[in-house]
Amino acid sequence: MLDFVDGTAFNFEQGQRARKLFAAVVLAALDDAIADDKKYGNGPDQIARWARSRDGREVLSCAGIDPNERVVKGLMEFVSKGIRTSVALSREESERRNALEQAEAA
Repeated sequence: MLDFVDGTAFNFEQGQRARKLFAAVVLAALDDAIADDKKYGNGPDQIARWARSRDGREVLSCAGIDPNERVVKGLMEFVSKGIRTSVALSREESERRNALEQAEAA
């Protein structure tokens, strides 16, 4: 019985690693679309085309993201803001956004 539990835990951990790998692919696609937006001005269209493609839907699903139209709109909005994923996920950016929201609420 102990071997079964160890095997299940191992498989779950492997699945989580795979999900993180696919999430990194999604972040790279976002960064590429942001670069295209700055260079050519078509970033939101590029990410929408990718997310609606068969490969894009597969990558989003493997990353644990439901590839529906709401997600596509969110990805397009993120790209249109032009903030790279590494910056958007940083603590400094989070603190800056929170301070801005609190200032707007006051």
